[in-house]
Amino acid sequence: MIFFPNAKINLGLDIIEKRPDGFHNIETLFVPHTECYDILEVLYAEKFSIHLYGIPLEGDPMDNLCVKAFRLMEKIYDIPPVSIRLYKKIPVGAGLGGGSSDAAGTLILLNRMYSLGLSNEVLAGHAASLGSDCPFFIYNRPMYATGRGEMLSPVELALDDYRIELVTPDIFISTKEAYSGVTPRRPAVPISEIIKKPVEEWRGILKNDFEESLFLRYPSLAAEKEALYARGAVYASMSGSGSSLYGLFKK
Repeated sequence: MIFFPNAKINLGLDIIEKRPDGFHNIETLFVPHTECYDILEVLYAEKFSIHLYGIPLEGDPMDNLCVKAFRLMEKIYDIPPVSIRLYKKIPVGAGLGGGSSDAAGTLILLNRMYSLGLSNEVLAGHAASLGSDCPFFIYNRPMYATGRGEMLSPVELALDDYRIELVTPDIFISTKEAYSGVTPRRPAVPISEIIKKPVEEWRGILKNDFEESLFLRYPSLAAEKEALYARGAVYASMSGSGSSLYGLFKK
């Protein structure tokens, strides 16, 4: 079976507080970006294997989130081995959730292949143990996210009149690096209220808390954001913990 795990963008991102478990409570709006995607194939096999193509990934392939997703399902549902083939197109370390999307895609394919009959809610529960934003990709629709990003509420958001233009500078930003420059704080106006305003009014009020410190560390990121506005974007922002930026342009 073949699946096309897509990227996401964040509309606003507030770092609310640091948790006792070392994670942070956040508030953000996840939106699928379906024009940016990986290609994932899962095949029946006598022995488990994973083959990676496309954008090179550092580290041991057996540490890939797709492998962890399979091992989780294997342990719980006693499914047989598979062969995973992943062609990476979503930029890595760019705040687009590619690895989490691949993991969610693996769960979805295994559910279909072995007719497990698991609901999205059950799959999202499994996904949460793999990564904070993994559950979002099970639903793959606009979701308001709180907690670590795993607590999701559906949002009616119409962006059909806009196209997303993505810019990914050649800068890798780890989650640890991104959070190191942030001072958690609760915003005066929550994202859930800001997004009710017209998109043209978001500039200057819908913010990503990672931008302040990362733009100082990497001035080229700030320049890329301003370039998006110069090209006519009605709203531009960094996605997640960066380094990708996006602009919303009127079609």
